Amino acid sequence: MSPQNILVFGATGAIGSFILNAILAQREQFGRIAIFTSARTAETKGDALKKQGIEVIVGNLEDENAVKAAYEGITTVISALGRNTLAQQIPLIRLAAVSPTIKWFFPSEYGTDIAYSPASAHEKPHQQKLKVRAVLENEISRADLDYSYIVTGPFAEMYLHFTSGFEEVGGWDVKGRKAVLLGEKGEERVSLTTMEDVGTFVVSTLLNATPETRNRPLCVNSFTTSPAEIQSLFERQVPGPWEVSYTPLERLREIEDKAWAAGNPSATVATLRRIWTEGGTLYEQRANGLIGEPKTTSLEEIVAREVRRSSNL
Repeated sequence: MSPQNILVFGATGAIGSFILNAILAQREQFGRIAIFTSARTAETKGDALKKQGIEVIVGNLEDENAVKAAYEGITTVISALGRNTLAQQIPLIRLAAVSPTIKWFFPSEYGTDIAYSPASAHEKPHQQKLKVRAVLENEISRADLDYSYIVTGPFAEMYLHFTSGFEEVGGWDVKGRKAVLLGEKGEERVSLTTMEDVGTFVVSTLLNATPETRNRPLCVNSFTTSPAEIQSLFERQVPGPWEVSYTPLERLREIEDKAWAAGNPSATVATLRRIWTEGGTLYEQRANGLIGEPKTTSLEEIVAREVRRSSNL
C-alpha cells in the first residue's frame, strides 16, 4: 500500500498542534504531510514548519478553489478545527467527496461522545458536530470515501483547570490548594484523554487501518478516574491543608440553566461538565485495542505535570 498523503486543517491550533507533532514523530510512515493555514499563520510559523518537512498551503477555508487545489494528491484529510469553526467542515467534506484521491476523512470530533445516548442529540454543544456527522453518513454516497470519528472524551488538562469566573463547575488550583469536585462526594467516574494522547490516537488509527476502524466512532481514552481520586493524588504531591468543596449534579444543572439564559459564554462548559458528571463519557467499550493499544499518559503523570506547571506560575 502506498504511503498516505495527509492534509491537516487547524494544525497549529490547541489540539491540532498535538496531532501534527504525533504525525511528524512517525514521519517515515507517511508520504506528504501538508497543512492548510492562513496567510498570517504562514508568515509567523511557516519557516519553522517547512524546516520540519511540512508543506504549508496558504488559503482561506471559505475559498473553494483554494481547498480544491490543496486536496490534489491528498489521500487523508484530518480536521482539527476549533469549536467556533466546526460548521466550516461541511463544505470541506463536500469538496473531499468530489476529490478522487481522498479516501479518508477525520472530522474534528475530539471530545465528548455526541451519540452516547438518545439525549445526546438534544445537547446544545453537540449540534454542529451532529450536522457534520449527518453529512458524512447521509449525504456522501462515494463508497471509497471513509471517515473515522476519534471520540476522546474531555481533555484531562482542561478538566483540571477552573473556568475563570465560573469556579463552581469544577477544577483545581494547586498553588492556592483549592478544589471544587463535581458530584455529591466527587466519586462520579469520568473518562479523560490528555491532549498529547489525542495525537497518539489519531496516528495510531492512521497506522492501524482496518474495516473496524472506519465509518464509525472510535471511543478512546487515556484513563478513567473520579474527582475524588484526582484530589487524592494532588494531596499526595502537594500536602494540605486543601480547601475542598463539592458541586452536586442538581446544583450543576441550575448553574447551566442560568448560564444559558443569561447568554454566558461559559454555558457550554457547564453543560459539558454536567454531561461528564452524569456518566456521559463511560463508554461500554474502549476502541484503544482496535488501533494497536497505544501507550497513553497516566493520571499520575498528568497530575504531576499540573503540579510542575503551577510551581512556575
